[in-house]
Amino acid sequence: MSGFVGRSIRETVVSDPEAGPYGIAVGPDDALWVTLVHAGQILRLTVDEKCDTYDLDSPTCGPSTITAGPDGALWFTRFRDHRIGRISVDGHATSVPLPTAGGPFGITTGPDGALWFTQMHTDRIGRITYDGALTEFELPTRGAMPSAITAGPDDALWFTLNQAHAIGRITLDGNVTSYPLPTANAAPVGIAAGVDGALWFVEIGAGQIGSITPDGQLHNFPLPDRACRPHAIVARPEGGCWFTEWGANRVGLIAPDGTIEEHDLPTPSSEPHGITVGPDGAVWTALEIGKVARLTP
Repeated sequence: MSGFVGRSIRETVVSDPEAGPYGIAVGPDDALWVTLVHAGQILRLTVDEKCDTYDLDSPTCGPSTITAGPDGALWFTRFRDHRIGRISVDGHATSVPLPTAGGPFGITTGPDGALWFTQMHTDRIGRITYDGALTEFELPTRGAMPSAITAGPDDALWFTLNQAHAIGRITLDGNVTSYPLPTANAAPVGIAAGVDGALWFVEIGAGQIGSITPDGQLHNFPLPDRACRPHAIVARPEGGCWFTEWGANRVGLIAPDGTIEEHDLPTPSSEPHGITVGPDGAVWTALEIGKVARLTP
């Protein structure tokens, strides 16, 4: 199912192979912002491939996922030193420490204008305002490992529970609901709000794409290669979602009806992680080998 006519993939070297491009998001400046998880850096890449790299205050802080904030800056999780980071579009970076060693991973802007994030080590969902005020909400399940998080169409936040094999929902006042997945050991990771009003997520353990409606109706779509290890997912403006296949070196597209389109990446074992739709309409993917891939829409 690879190599659909009409799409091409270009890879751009953005760092040395050890730096580890991981998360990727579009900034308010219409550039691509990338976390370098192993180097403790944030990278800015324009669509015409001009690249700038900004050092953080710790090379071992583990910047992971990144999102555009409500204040014209980019916000990101620092998984290894348990901080929430912020970087302005001119490269000025600051961070806020968490009260506990929570292992923050997923982050998104909520419907209330705050940043909401997951804490994998402590089974908590965190909330931080643009002026640094922190709130934490404990989840009812221990060892659930909350991972990615996104704002839903229902003014709530939706997140994956990787080790509980479930999808979680939290309201702005902290009320939590959990939806167990029907497939054993599904291990969901990435999650995104689709234009169809459903939440779409990847099951890295089961090799499936799933969707859940705000009222809790679940659907699963097995991928052709169940060992492909899908990792991250982003909504497509025209409908459906793009996703990365970390274990199979591919970028995939799922249509609203479950039809799958897949594309092999040019470099073997490139480890695709974060994915976003760029300001140019193309699909951009962070490759941990030190590259960013662009797939034409």
